[in-house]
Amino acid sequence: MRQDFSCFGEFGQQGYGYNVEELRAEIGHILGVDNNHHLIMIGVGNLGHALLQNFPFSQSGFTVDAAFDVSPAVIGTVVNNVPVYAMSELDHFLQDHPVDVVVLTIPQSVAQDTASHLINLGVKGFWNFTNIELSSQLPDVQFENIHFADSLLTLSYRIANR
Repeated sequence: MRQDFSCFGEFGQQGYGYNVEELRAEIGHILGVDNNHHLIMIGVGNLGHALLQNFPFSQSGFTVDAAFDVSPAVIGTVVNNVPVYAMSELDHFLQDHPVDVVVLTIPQSVAQDTASHLINLGVKGFWNFTNIELSSQLPDVQFENIHFADSLLTLSYRIANR
């Protein structure tokens, strides 16, 4: 394990092991969870609502500043202390509130156009639940594309090949 950690610097002392709290803090620093990243969500349907309600964003180093949707049924509501605004307010919001990450839980048909628009507004990170690969020509824009079908097929393979 010491060799694995050595890729990131010096940890612990040979023969004495590791100070667990210091090691946890350093791993958190390497992962960036101590940077207090700011995040917004676009799409507050079933999946977006469930993520806002249940995912521990703050424990992962993220502050959820707002959510956006097109549905009058959710605009103006608050989900787990996160206000939901109309998509028409997005550009103005981003002018006053820079964000590091956008969570996308929107239909596939608008995903790439929405991401491209957000990139033009300065967003550099996307946690993409639209089940399609999003991309950008800019090298500093990062996507984490989540594919539920891939995950389910992986589980199927593991069950079938115990």
